[in-house]
Amino acid sequence: MVINTFGKPRLSKFYEFQPVEKQQELIRHVYAVLSNRPDNVSNFIRSLGTIFSPDTRLVYKHYATLYFVFLFDNSENELAMLDLIQAVFVETLDKCFKSVCELDVVFNYSKMHIILDEIILGGQVLETDSVEVVRAVEEISKVESTTSAGTLINKSIPSWWAR
Repeated sequence: MVINTFGKPRLSKFYEFQPVEKQQELIRHVYAVLSNRPDNVSNFIRSLGTIFSPDTRLVYKHYATLYFVFLFDNSENELAMLDLIQAVFVETLDKCFKSVCELDVVFNYSKMHIILDEIILGGQVLETDSVEVVRAVEEISKVESTTSAGTLINKSIPSWWAR
């Protein structure tokens, strides 16, 4: 999740199905926990109340007006997850957006998902090298810019249909 300091979710991705109402409740609960924490405490939270399972862990990093939050089970290493936020996700965003800010997240929503999907897919960490992630995102952007929806549709329509 990426949540601003007013509790507005800017990016959320769930790897287990949750109804929209439950997603919103989870986001509100995470924001309530984060917004009540002092700045000088740990970025790791182990007890999240009854809304999450007992083995759910939360790691977050607060940059400017955004909270970057990862929730995971106790089989993952908390320091590795914090490093994934800091050294991979945020560093990749900085490289892609030249010092990322909240407006970049809002106006480049699909690119944010592409970046996240290059790092984590289906809840599994795929890539931890931000240079490789940036390279993959640039390749995807190149393909998207050279291929328009019109050319895809024209190539997929049989010639008898186009008559």
